[in-house]
Amino acid sequence: MPLPALFADWFAARGWRLRRHQAEMLEAAGRGDHALLVAATGAGKTLAGFLPSLVDLAAHPSDRLHTLYVSPLKALAADVERNLGAPIAEMTLPISVESRSGDTSSDRKARQRSRPPNILLTTPESLSLLLSYPDSFAMFAGLKTVVIDEIHAFATGKRGDLLNLALARLQRIAPDLRRVGLSATIADPDAYRRWLAPGGDADRVALVEGEPGAEPDIAILLPEGSVPWAGHSGRYAVHQVMAEIAKNRTTIIFCNTRGLAELIFQELWKVNDLSLPIAIHHGSLDREARQRAEAAMAEGRLRALVATSSLDLGLDWGDVDCVIQMGAPKGSSRLLQRIGRANHRLDEPSKALIVPGNRFEYLEARAALDAVEAGERDADRFRPGALDVLAQHVMALACAAPFREAELLAEIRTAAPYRWIDAAIFARLLGFVRDGGYALKSYDRFRRLAPDGQGGWRISHPRLAAQHRLNAGIIVEAPMADVRFRNGRRLGKVEEYFASTLTPGDTFAFAGISLEVEAIRDTDLIVRATTRPARIPSYMGARMALTTRLADRVRHFLAEPESWARFPEDVRFWLEMQALRSVLPRAEELLVETFPHEGHHYLLCYPFEGWNAHQSLGMLISKRMERAGLQPLGFVASDYALALWSLRPVTKPEALFDAAILEEEFVEWVEGSHLLKRAFREVAVIGGLIERQHPGKRKSGKQVTFSTDLIFDVLRKYEPDHLLLEAAWADARERLTDVARLGDLLDRAAGTMVHRSLDRISPLAVPVLVLIGRENVAAADIDDALLGELADDLARTAMGEVRGPLARSPAKA
Repeated sequence: MPLPALFADWFAARGWRLRRHQAEMLEAAGRGDHALLVAATGAGKTLAGFLPSLVDLAAHPSDRLHTLYVSPLKALAADVERNLGAPIAEMTLPISVESRSGDTSSDRKARQRSRPPNILLTTPESLSLLLSYPDSFAMFAGLKTVVIDEIHAFATGKRGDLLNLALARLQRIAPDLRRVGLSATIADPDAYRRWLAPGGDADRVALVEGEPGAEPDIAILLPEGSVPWAGHSGRYAVHQVMAEIAKNRTTIIFCNTRGLAELIFQELWKVNDLSLPIAIHHGSLDREARQRAEAAMAEGRLRALVATSSLDLGLDWGDVDCVIQMGAPKGSSRLLQRIGRANHRLDEPSKALIVPGNRFEYLEARAALDAVEAGERDADRFRPGALDVLAQHVMALACAAPFREAELLAEIRTAAPYRWIDAAIFARLLGFVRDGGYALKSYDRFRRLAPDGQGGWRISHPRLAAQHRLNAGIIVEAPMADVRFRNGRRLGKVEEYFASTLTPGDTFAFAGISLEVEAIRDTDLIVRATTRPARIPSYMGARMALTTRLADRVRHFLAEPESWARFPEDVRFWLEMQALRSVLPRAEELLVETFPHEGHHYLLCYPFEGWNAHQSLGMLISKRMERAGLQPLGFVASDYALALWSLRPVTKPEALFDAAILEEEFVEWVEGSHLLKRAFREVAVIGGLIERQHPGKRKSGKQVTFSTDLIFDVLRKYEPDHLLLEAAWADARERLTDVARLGDLLDRAAGTMVHRSLDRISPLAVPVLVLIGRENVAAADIDDALLGELADDLARTAMGEVRGPLARSPAKA
């Protein structure tokens, strides 16, 4: 597929050249090959994905759907729609482009099914809904290409499962369909080629690698004083961040959570003496608020935007001069993705700053910079496709048309994540979709499929199709409450559990505004603007885990004093004092420290396996300590360390870290905690067992929880091998507890544990014990000065008097 003169002239008019990877994508399309493009941000990756479609449609105008574009974010689809408009308009191409997501109006959605555009931009969930309509066969019959942007963002999760099942159905409708994947940050291209290929055959997918771009310009923003002992927000640096905003045309400030984004926005606004235009963007804000911020960025009207992962991916704002990461990045790939929002030109370096929240985060930030410089990306772990997602997909297809069991199984097995499904497993799954399974089949509400009289299955009542479309989806958010002004204007939503802590007169910060609660009506918070101090909403979303490769690099830092010359003086002194007072473990060792402190006995370990694994390990070890009569009082976890405290001392920690804990205490703990019920609640919603919405009404979080807990108890008693209990266990093990890393941690502990029994707190333990002090105060907005005093007191105890060459002021340290 050569580049036509019209396109070559357009490239020349813009001062561009056709890059090698763009030409190779055209060649792959000419051969009819599936393709995976791995190219740096700013390399024209999205244009490379669309170029074959634009060339083909220019040569062969059509009134049918030609190309489907799937992205993980609605904002990204809207941005691509805006950017595709330029070449189409400037070359006067006869090509129509539209977006379809949950934000699209119902009349436009209906029109798109009967008269689709040439290029439709959508998300995995919206695509699944399209496939649930009988007219999907006609709509997709002429489809030529599916372009999957930022494929790394969802391929390894449940959204990727849903998308791959949708690809299998699309390939059945349009057998000559080409699949195209795009990404800037993939560590193992062959794994993604297998995921992308029909039947998981990587050889069917051409790998196209982009031209290398300019190396990014990344720095760590150090405080004017010392690097803090604790905290994760980087709020200490707001004056420095504001100065960076003033120096640049446009800056994006990334935060790892929505709560942190609200906090940083408020802190920046307090020091915004020049009244520079600054906005905030995260997934809980109302759609119109997000779109206003996106439009203002695209038009160059903002000097800064505080954002979360809602803007991580692919948005092409060429005038962004600088990206600032508040807190540690948690992975080199995520850092690169965020850095790519700056500049967006391949031949010029992107400028970025990292603001570490504490000393451990400084080490993580330095590890991330080294990983980026070495070209190291974070590895992704693919796992078998989830059963709850498969159940939802089967119901969607039943809504579109009757099906035969053997034919549908053969189709499903062409989806790479579901190659493992055999006839017996599929029969069990079909039984669940049909009537809920053995323990629930006597209830009419669970009967969703019926024989079609021709050896196949159909939905048992037409209303079930509407119910499915109303409730389908993979993202199960915590129950939400709407935040509204008295006039009805909606600002967005906060989680129900946070709303339940509020009463009229309380204040909280949201959408960059301080709000006072006027009234609470069902699931609505009625608010008004206020100038009173406001608390920051907290969210229950999953925490970003420190990646394995960054954890490895941090462990090596501790073991290699020759690398400390690059560190700030206070960080170097901290590590030097740790070596003097206790020990710094080698990279493969697990350090465990025990010491008395303020009437209690403490056990500290430093696995660097991430908060999820440490949190799970803390619960398991607490159970073992109870059985051993050690009288544990509590524990606290960070991404780097775990601390437990008890009334009696631990003298032999090896017994607590025995790998058998995963077979003994783990099962007992999961079954006895909220963990399995929470996982079941999610798979029950995704699998269609519980409906969140009815026409004109949405169930509250309490109603959903009550319904799922009731069914959970029934199944545990009467059908313990039920398909959804199996799916819930898989979620609890893989996602909620990060059990794979937990197993690796225990394996390492078995042979490499280094135990130091100390007479007082160690320097390395100071950041963790500050966390304990913060939790004991039990205040959402604990005063920074109070936290600093606590850290200084702990540091003085840990460092003590030092004589000789290491002598230095403890306050400076």
